[in-house]
Amino acid sequence: MNILNYSRRAALWLFWPALAIVVWGELTPSAPDPFDLWDKLLHFTAYFGLSGLAWVALGGGRRGWLGMLGLIAFGGLLELVQGAVGRDVSFADELANTLGVVMGGLAGLWFLALSRLVGSRRAD
Repeated sequence: MNILNYSRRAALWLFWPALAIVVWGELTPSAPDPFDLWDKLLHFTAYFGLSGLAWVALGGGRRGWLGMLGLIAFGGLLELVQGAVGRDVSFADELANTLGVVMGGLAGLWFLALSRLVGSRRAD
């Protein structure tokens, strides 16, 4: 098994616990300041990681793009659900989520391209 297959398998196994932690963090009934920069950085970082893992686990391509769209929608849904747990719904949080998804997907795209390049050079 090559590094690309190991990476995809590891990303798949890491994605689910990471998603559970993000859901827990988003639905915990603490109410940070809606303009708190640290909170936006946490949102960005969480969705960056989820998106990068999803992109690698799905192997990129059309499935990777669909995974990114799904994460953006999921982040928006969690923002709406926050209203039911005593937190404020924040458009700025969803913007940070979306930026994290896009940048994480690009990082995953780069990682897959690099892995394929390394794998093809080893085959030579």
